[in-house]
Amino acid sequence: MDWGRAKSVLIFSFLVLNLLLGYQLWLNVRDQVDANVGLSALPEDTRRIMQEKGITITANVPGDTPRMGGLQFRYDGSRAAGKIPLDPQVDSRIVFSERELIEGLGDTIADLKLYRLDPSLGTDGAFVFTRIADDGLPIFDVKLELYYSNQKIVAYRQDRIETVPVDEADKQKVLPASKALAPLIDNYLQPGAVIREIRLGYHGQLFNTDDIQAAEPSWRVLLEDGSVYYINAISGDVATEQDAAGEADGV
Repeated sequence: MDWGRAKSVLIFSFLVLNLLLGYQLWLNVRDQVDANVGLSALPEDTRRIMQEKGITITANVPGDTPRMGGLQFRYDGSRAAGKIPLDPQVDSRIVFSERELIEGLGDTIADLKLYRLDPSLGTDGAFVFTRIADDGLPIFDVKLELYYSNQKIVAYRQDRIETVPVDEADKQKVLPASKALAPLIDNYLQPGAVIREIRLGYHGQLFNTDDIQAAEPSWRVLLEDGSVYYINAISGDVATEQDAAGEADGV
C-alpha cells in the first residue's frame, strides 16, 4: 500500500469536510441574520425611546418583506353557534400531529386542514388555531378553538370563511417589521413592555354579514402581558385588539 498517497487522500478528505462544514455554518449564520434584522434596524430615536421606557424585544424581528395585497372573504356566521360538543371525545395529544388531528377530527370539523395551531394564543383549556390563506400566511381573526379537559378534546368553536379572488396587480411590498414597529414603540407601548412575538399575516375583524369582507396585510405584535397589536403592513397604522372588538360591537 502506498501510505504516502493514502495520507494525502485523507488530508484532502478532511480539508473538503472542513470546507463543507464551514460553508454550512456560514449558511446558518446568514439565514439567522436574514430572518432576524435585529434592533440595529430600528430608527435611532426609537432605540432611544426603548431605552428610556425600558421596553425590550425578546422576539425575532423578521426581515422578510413579501409582496402582499388585501384579502377578501365571505363569513358564514359560524361563530354564533358557540361551542359545539364532541361525541366521542378525542385524545388532546393529536393536536400536535397534523396527520393524527385530521384523522381524528377531519370528518367532524369542516376545512380542518386549512387551520394551523397558533401556540401563542393558547389558553388554559383551549388550543387556538388560525385559518391559513392561500399564500400560507395566517388570517389572525379567523380562528378555530379546541376545548380540552382531562386530556380530552371535548368541544370546539370555529370561524368559517370562503375566500374571494382578488387582483394580483394590487400587491405591493410590505413594510419591514423594523419600520412597522417604530410608531408602536414610540406612541403606544407602556414603560417596561416586552414584545414576545412579531408575525406577518392578515388582520380584518369579522362582521356577521353576508357582504364581502376584507383583511389587510398586518404585523401582529404580542406582548408578554397578553396585549395584542396589529400594524398595517402597508400603511403602518396601529390598532389594538380592543379597537377591533369595539368596531365589531358597533355594527
